[in-house]
Amino acid sequence: MISPLRNLAVLELANIPLFAVVLFLFLDVPASPANLAGFALFALLLVQGGAYWWSKVRQLRARARVPEGLPVLRVLRWVNPLLLLVGGAVAAAALAEGVPWTRVWPGLGLWLFAVLEYVNYFHVQLSHQTRADLSRLLRTRRLHRSHLSRDMAR
Repeated sequence: MISPLRNLAVLELANIPLFAVVLFLFLDVPASPANLAGFALFALLLVQGGAYWWSKVRQLRARARVPEGLPVLRVLRWVNPLLLLVGGAVAAAALAEGVPWTRVWPGLGLWLFAVLEYVNYFHVQLSHQTRADLSRLLRTRRLHRSHLSRDMAR
């Protein structure tokens, strides 16, 4: 059980530089305010997810009741929506100005990805990467509370 969680933590964090290189170097996405805001929010949520999965691994190894760092994550549960609203406003302002699509749409896509990651971590589990999660989804045919949400409820 620990190995898949460790993989999740590593992959969440590895996706940040990978996306940066692909988007800003290979695809030459311009570093516009909307694109940078979307990327920053995307990266911030991935850092939070990676940190949670690392703390979950430590919790399971130590056989602790809850993962460490939950007070910080509880605060972020309320701060993140505000940050997402600001990022959405940056993208909306760029759309309203009629700037070229490459200066808005990549950032808007990253912003949407950040919103989905927020929901996935803090509320409802949208991602089902482990066999146990996938089999539970197929068995019950409904989405469940996220692991972090359940840990914060304890």
